Amino acid sequence: MAHLPSRRLPARRLSSRRRLALALPVGIALTASFGFLPSAAATPVADSPSVTASSESSLAYVVNTRGSDARTISSVSKAISAADGSIVATYAKIGVFVVQSANPDFGKQIRAAKGVATAGATRTAPLSLAGTTEEGAVQKLSKADAKSVAAQASSAQEPLEADQWDLRAMGADKAAKINPGSKKVTVGVIDTGVDDTHPDLAPNFSASQSANCVGGKADTSPGAWRPANPDHYHGTHVAGEIAAARNGIGVAGVAPGVKVAGIKVADPVSELFYPESVVCAFVFAADHGIEVTNNSYYVDPWLYNCMDDPDQRAIVDAVNRAQLYAQKKGTLNLASAGNSNHDLDSDAIVDDSSPDDSTPVNRTIDPHTCFDIPTQLPGVVTVSATGVTKAKSYYSTYGNGVIDIAAPGGDKYKKPADTPSKDGRILSTLPGNQYGWLQGTSMASPHAAGVAALLKSTHPKATPAQLQSLMKAQADKEPCPTAYDGDGDGTVDAVCEGPERRNGFYGYGIVDALKAVK
Repeated sequence: MAHLPSRRLPARRLSSRRRLALALPVGIALTASFGFLPSAAATPVADSPSVTASSESSLAYVVNTRGSDARTISSVSKAISAADGSIVATYAKIGVFVVQSANPDFGKQIRAAKGVATAGATRTAPLSLAGTTEEGAVQKLSKADAKSVAAQASSAQEPLEADQWDLRAMGADKAAKINPGSKKVTVGVIDTGVDDTHPDLAPNFSASQSANCVGGKADTSPGAWRPANPDHYHGTHVAGEIAAARNGIGVAGVAPGVKVAGIKVADPVSELFYPESVVCAFVFAADHGIEVTNNSYYVDPWLYNCMDDPDQRAIVDAVNRAQLYAQKKGTLNLASAGNSNHDLDSDAIVDDSSPDDSTPVNRTIDPHTCFDIPTQLPGVVTVSATGVTKAKSYYSTYGNGVIDIAAPGGDKYKKPADTPSKDGRILSTLPGNQYGWLQGTSMASPHAAGVAALLKSTHPKATPAQLQSLMKAQADKEPCPTAYDGDGDGTVDAVCEGPERRNGFYGYGIVDALKAVK
């Protein structure tokens, strides 16, 4: 996930009501066809009071057209220029423009232009004012501890695998002996960047399918996909969970035989994941033959994007078009559920963290009409987190009809008895040839993505929808607990609803890597 306090770096964000039939307000629907929303005129919305720009500052925008024909694209392009907008990138296939403008009335003017379906600012602070985001605390593995763990590894294990309780929990260690995954399958890590020089990642890294999408336009120059600095470790950790090679060096991934690519979308200063960067990432993944993407983040600056706000509505529209395009091209997208312990099937949720690029406001939202994206978009697999006991992790967001699948994400309150460190979090790769522990739904989603890659390796002709069905069918069913006290303080922290075969904590069950290769 890449936003920390509520779901970032150690996790992603949240999830949706229903994956393939997402209910939206006032007759609006996220279509599974081309992804277009009806025009703003069909459902009047108020101009956002939170977005302003002076003549000396610029904002970034997404402008979404009513169609993708050449005449419409040309007409909207001219309207953008007439409204003092500068086009950064044009994704004509999905009818999305990435634009920058210092015109404070740009959003209002372009929404009135012929051929425009939705349009809005993708941030609340000018481009010149980048905020800062606190990183989640990672505990790095010291050389002394690494030596101690390696001394306890069996001859069949990677040196640090004795501390990887998560692999054993989902049968990934046994699965690797049957089928470690195909080199013809690539998982794209849409995140903070991936350090492909790490010895556990280098053997499986696909540079030809990697890029830097920050700003909305793909940069494929050598190394552009690497993290901006060593503190941006999230994407490298995620990549190791998916496909760290079994090469006798450090840890192992769930699918150690598949390829992994890095698509960087995190701002180099604030580490925020802006919509235009995510649009670029999904389109790039689709056009470069990536079979699975992992999305351990939510799209900034809004934890939830509400459809009655024209800016937030445009963000949902643009990202949805991009991820639907990827699905149509054969890409299965997975996303972390979030670390806020929110019930996404409830009537109201308090969001006090948005917008996170300027001054957050306290707002109460309806999770059925305000959406965490990309998690809540149609066809995206939403993943909740579990600890070593298989119980829902104390932080994991949940919701009946929202969670599709569960996977190990770590839980500091649940200590594994069969590991040298007794650490209940997830051990994986870090930039600079290092290793460390993190926990979050950000860690759960890549475990599920690894299983999806194994399924794709076993069933190479399976479509994204078929892969999702296979994941659900092969998951280990887990019933709701009679009572849930995630942090052990004697207070009920969440209520699980639904039957064993599909419920709010685990969806269709906990992923099983061994079943995926049989």
